[in-house]
Amino acid sequence: MNDAIAEPGPVDEPSEPAAQDTAAPRDGAHEPAAAPLEVVRELTGHPGVDARLARLAEVDDLPADGHLEVYEDVHRGLRAELTSLDAHPAPRPYENRS
Repeated sequence: MNDAIAEPGPVDEPSEPAAQDTAAPRDGAHEPAAAPLEVVRELTGHPGVDARLARLAEVDDLPADGHLEVYEDVHRGLRAELTSLDAHPAPRPYENRS
C-alpha cells in the first residue's frame, strides 16, 4: 500500500481570454431575428380555449422580453375558462324532475 499522493501537474492557462457570446452588438450590427416556431395548434372544440391558444401565435412577432406578458395573459385566460366550468354546472337529468 502506497500512501504517496500524486501532486497535480501545472494547469495550462490560456494566454488570451476566451470571447464571450454575451457581447453586445456593435453599432450597425443587428441581432439575428428569431425564427417563428409555427407550431400547428389543433382546435379543442371549446371556443374560449381555442381563442386563448390562438393568442400564443403573437409571440412569433415579439422580442423575447415580450413573451412573458402573452404567456401570463393566456395562462390567466385558461385558468378562467377552467374556473367557469366549475361555476356553471349543467343541470343533471335528475334535477329537472317535478
